[in-house]
Amino acid sequence: MKELFRSTQAYRAFSDGAARGDAAHFTLMVFPDAVYLRAFLKECAKAFFGAADGSREARLIDAESYSDCLFYPAAGGKLSAELAGDILDESVLRPVEGEKKLFVLDAFHTVTPLVQNKLLKLLEEPPRGVYFLAGATAEHAVLSTVLSRANVRRVPPFATEQIEGALRRMHPGAAGTAAAAAACGGELSFAEELLAGGGEDFRLAETFLTARDRVAVCRKAGERARAFFAAVRLVLHDAIMLKVPGQEHSLYLPPDEVRPVAERYSLAVLAQATEYALDAEREIQFNANGAQAALTLALRIDKENEIWHKLSL
Repeated sequence: MKELFRSTQAYRAFSDGAARGDAAHFTLMVFPDAVYLRAFLKECAKAFFGAADGSREARLIDAESYSDCLFYPAAGGKLSAELAGDILDESVLRPVEGEKKLFVLDAFHTVTPLVQNKLLKLLEEPPRGVYFLAGATAEHAVLSTVLSRANVRRVPPFATEQIEGALRRMHPGAAGTAAAAAACGGELSFAEELLAGGGEDFRLAETFLTARDRVAVCRKAGERARAFFAAVRLVLHDAIMLKVPGQEHSLYLPPDEVRPVAERYSLAVLAQATEYALDAEREIQFNANGAQAALTLALRIDKENEIWHKLSL
């Protein structure tokens, strides 16, 4: 995991700035993986203090116990107006061990506009030696006035190969790392979720695309909608690759599992179905009902297949 985080341009730029002594007083890291956002910020904090792996400082930062590196809020909590007041009070106190103090603000995308405004002046003009490192999964939830004061560094989704490498290091010997990495959209925690499913999401997707009666399948799909639609997208990708001469090496799933899907649909239908699956994924992001979205997807694919079948007659 550390290797993955440290490979990002955002981490390297932040680390280099800290090493040169010209780090921005307020840095906002836009990191889309909410599960690992705090862990990413810790790696950045260790770089800020030049804390080598295994050092006392690194261990204390990992434990959130280093006196000059203060984490707000507590893990799983929310940055309230009261905590913002604590930050204002703490910021005027001198560092304990060195010449600089770092405030790490986790899940900044959940901070209310009221609290952001309360911190605005401090973020713009902090006391000498005081620095802020905030993390958010998306910047649209951050006030424009706050963004204008921040040195914003964005971490794009990781490449499939990077995620697969991280999964192999974190879960040695686990089966299905390639498929999980390919379907996760560059998000490590989501890849782990898919991996933990033991391939069930992909098997359900294959059944969904080949079954005649999909009602029961759609109902089950709604229980793990995000994983299900990601799996559908990957199955469709592999089915397309299976139909293209010489592309079988590009498959992430076993060919025998994907072949029934490839045999049922034409290449054109598979390509259009992929677009429909992406539409369903976007709907899920806006809290659409998973089972209903799956049923709608099934109907759209069936209609597309019927049209192309008639055209081929």
